[in-house]
Amino acid sequence: MNICRRQFLHLTAGAAALPFVPPIARTQAYPSRPITVVVGAAAGGPTDTITRILTERLRAALDQTLVIENNGAATGTIAHGRTARAAPDGHTLSLGNWGTHVVNGAVYTLPYSVLADFEPISLLVSNPQFIITKNAVPAKDLKELIAWLKANQGRALAGTGGLGSAAHITGLYFQKLTNTHFQFVPYRGTGPAQQDLVAGHIDLMFDLAANAIPRVRAGQIKAYAVTSKARLSAAPDIPTVDEAGLQGLYTAFWHGLWAPKGTPKEIIGKLASAVVETLADHGVRRRLADLGQDIFPRDQQTPEALAAFQKSEIEKWWPIIKEAGIKAE
Repeated sequence: MNICRRQFLHLTAGAAALPFVPPIARTQAYPSRPITVVVGAAAGGPTDTITRILTERLRAALDQTLVIENNGAATGTIAHGRTARAAPDGHTLSLGNWGTHVVNGAVYTLPYSVLADFEPISLLVSNPQFIITKNAVPAKDLKELIAWLKANQGRALAGTGGLGSAAHITGLYFQKLTNTHFQFVPYRGTGPAQQDLVAGHIDLMFDLAANAIPRVRAGQIKAYAVTSKARLSAAPDIPTVDEAGLQGLYTAFWHGLWAPKGTPKEIIGKLASAVVETLADHGVRRRLADLGQDIFPRDQQTPEALAAFQKSEIEKWWPIIKEAGIKAE
């Protein structure tokens, strides 16, 4: 008995001498398995292409595999709804945009909140729009275009990518700022709409700069201004709306990265740092620039900046969308 007691005391004394390891330190380091990046858009589209460029580099920054899951049904609401309900452990992320994380909240009755059910990680890239017309429109600059629209109130035709699309909502904003009125013609995407613009079947469009640049350069359509505060590096000859005489018409189709609500701050921090590293990569920057995408400045690549920016975009666009009565069909 005395031997057993001495052995017991010896073992317990040795155990007491071991350093204390907090429970959190004994858990697996993040990320402990492949990360799923949910994209509320079909494969091959602009959002999918941006995601693939970023995830290729994020794999190295996080030392983990990233799997892209595409689902464009209901303009991304199903896909991002799945992310909102996912476990908040950083292994399911939401790569969304102005449409999925701003517009959808006003157009659809959602089972989740685009603000309250996600943890912001980082702003990524932004693509402003061009104000473009068919070549036959006589206006030589934006002021003349506005005057021409006022002289033809209700008769001009503006192509859109469908009800509630970026082209449609920007057109509504343009009408509000300029006191003009024209008819919207919805298409199944801005690609077919732009084809009809080239053919002269419609008069004007508000299309993403990345989509419009090739046809503008080819002389097939006219571009009057870019809807941003600074000229686009991919098309430096196109004036800003401020320079063209229409101050405040700032619109852009931007992208961001979110996690489910409740994801620990240390995981959000690690993801945000990985995004900063990725967006600083020269190869990534070159490939995104080739797509006409502007990378947000370093000081805006933070969770706090995305949270503030998304909130300001909702406050700006929801009243315009609701005033127009835009609802999912």
